[in-house]
Amino acid sequence: MVDLSLVIACYNDGAHLEDSLQQIERTLAATHYTYQFILIDDASPDGSVQAVKQSAEARDNAQMVLHEQNVGRGGTVAEGFRLATGNYVGFLDIDLEVHCRYIPAMLQALEDGCDGATAYRHYEIRWNLDTFFRFVLSNSYRALVKSMLGLPYQDTETGYKFFRRERILPLLDEAQSNGWFWDTELMALCHKHGLNVCEVPALFIRRWDKASTVKPLRDSVAYFRELLRFRKRFFQER
Repeated sequence: MVDLSLVIACYNDGAHLEDSLQQIERTLAATHYTYQFILIDDASPDGSVQAVKQSAEARDNAQMVLHEQNVGRGGTVAEGFRLATGNYVGFLDIDLEVHCRYIPAMLQALEDGCDGATAYRHYEIRWNLDTFFRFVLSNSYRALVKSMLGLPYQDTETGYKFFRRERILPLLDEAQSNGWFWDTELMALCHKHGLNVCEVPALFIRRWDKASTVKPLRDSVAYFRELLRFRKRFFQER
C-alpha cells in the first residue's frame, strides 16, 4: 500500500517523459506521501515506448503497461486507476503544462475530506493565435457543459484529477467514452453519485517545445457530438 498511485498516460511523450517524472519526484519528495507510478504507453507511433521502458525500469516504484493498440486517454487512465494500490489515485498530463507543483494541494484537499480534487485551469494568454484560439474554445466548451448538463464545476475536461480510490473505482464501469470526453463524463458521474469534488485553481502554460496531440477544431466537434449523446443518457438515467 502507498498513499498515492499516479497514473501517467503516455502518447508521443517520450521526449519529455523522464524530465517530467523527475520534477514530479522532487515535488513529492518535499511531502510525506508515499507513491507509485503507473506508466502506460498507449501505442505511441513515434517510438516513445522506449522512453517509457527506460523510465519504468529505472524505478522500483513504477509499474509499466504497453498497449499494442491505441485505447484513448480516458480508457488508459481508467486502466491505471484499476491497477492502483494507493489510497489516492490521480493523473496529470505529463507535458506539465499544468505543473506538478499543484499535486500537494490536490492531496491536501483529499486529506481535508474531498472525494476528488481537480485543476481549474487559468490560461497564460500570450499574443499568439494558437493560445488565444485554445482559450476561446476551452471557455466556450466549459459554458456549453454547464448549460447542457447543469454541472457545478468550472473545468470538467482538465487533465489533472485526483480521487479517493474507493470512491472513484465504482464509477469507472459507468463511463462509456475512452477518449478525451472521458474527463467530462467522469465529472458528470461524480456529480450524479454525490461525490464532493473540489477544484484547485492552477495556471496553464503552453509548452512551445513540443507538438500538441490536441487538434482544437477537430476535437471540439468530436466533443460536441459526444456531449449530445451523453446528455440524453445522463438525464434518462437520472
